[in-house]
Amino acid sequence: MQKPTLFGYGLTTKAIANKLGGGCTFFDDNCQESYIDENNNTIKPSKEFNPKESTLEVTTPSLPPKHPLIQSAKNLLSEYDYFLNEKTSETQAPFTIWISGTNGKTTTTQMLTHLLEKRGAVSGGNIGTPLANLDKNASIWVLESSSFTLHHTNIASPDIYLLLPITPDHLDWHKTAQAYEADKLKPLRTMKEGELALVPKGLNIPKTSAYVVEYDSDTFLCDYFSLDSSKLNYKGAFLQDALLSLAITKVLFDEVDYDLLNHFQRDAHRQEEFKDAKNRLWVNDSKATNIDASIQAVKTYSDKHIYLILGGDDKGVDLTPLFKQLQTLSLTLYTIGKNNDKLLALANDNNIDVIEAKTIDKAIEEIDTRHTLESIALLSPASASFDQFKSYKHRGETFMNLVKDLKK
Repeated sequence: MQKPTLFGYGLTTKAIANKLGGGCTFFDDNCQESYIDENNNTIKPSKEFNPKESTLEVTTPSLPPKHPLIQSAKNLLSEYDYFLNEKTSETQAPFTIWISGTNGKTTTTQMLTHLLEKRGAVSGGNIGTPLANLDKNASIWVLESSSFTLHHTNIASPDIYLLLPITPDHLDWHKTAQAYEADKLKPLRTMKEGELALVPKGLNIPKTSAYVVEYDSDTFLCDYFSLDSSKLNYKGAFLQDALLSLAITKVLFDEVDYDLLNHFQRDAHRQEEFKDAKNRLWVNDSKATNIDASIQAVKTYSDKHIYLILGGDDKGVDLTPLFKQLQTLSLTLYTIGKNNDKLLALANDNNIDVIEAKTIDKAIEEIDTRHTLESIALLSPASASFDQFKSYKHRGETFMNLVKDLKK
């Protein structure tokens, strides 16, 4: 494969360079002075990129459309275009299933890979494994696909595209909700006749040759694909993730294995239930970094009084839909993080019982005085974590450790 110029010295681009045996040239914002790494790659400051000296560029997904490197590139490919493009790839790509959406794409990618593992499936993409590190001899690649990657992808397309429900997210990157939706639907533009796109109903579907199935409920999925939700040990958003995964196996192999899916183990920090020394239920949903995830979480526990910890970096999204949902619940809100003041104002405007905690330890301390065996204590921040934590995992682990340290 042709060695491209690489934008951003990150996980995706480093994997490409390693795949090619090193000796690649990177341009990176964090580089102030050119240097050579241990794999003989040259890393240069972004400002030194000259498009006249490059015939092919591959970008790390996170660089926004207005970034100078993206703007000046003349031959730009995404990671997907580079590895799944018949013109640039030296080997035939495996059958690919792309999964995207605002919330639940990691879980659904893992669920579907769990169901298809016996048929040689592996997962990668935004889930943490770059395409360069995936087994090219695997029969199926299940790829968690971020809106960033989809924006930069113009050539490659999936054999099956599964889009989970979407709500406005990453508006600091996409700028508008319409642009975010358009990027989520972009794979349909290059899909071919006979390929399946399973997408939420009500979106602005672009012109496509794919066979498009629009879904709007669990009931629709059960009726359309002849599935039985009563055989699954899931509820709320996880139930829909499970049904969508089974829909794909039904289409591909006319196979529905409820028992296998019921043995799937979810990742930590996603509606992770645990009890404290007083046997009270706490829920670590730190991975809920957008409003849709938090809406799904509070819906799951809507039959009890909820002590909800909310806050962080909301990336500029409109939180009104979340607060309209909170209005309907028996709930006490504890605000933390960068958007603390914004949350307080919204709570007061919507007549929601609210306590300003500012930090997660203070929130837990306050909840401890009220929480009972009949209520639910829920961390579902609807925001990114980087204002006060290293990651959503760090936030979730901090939450769980503080709860476990509570006295009996």
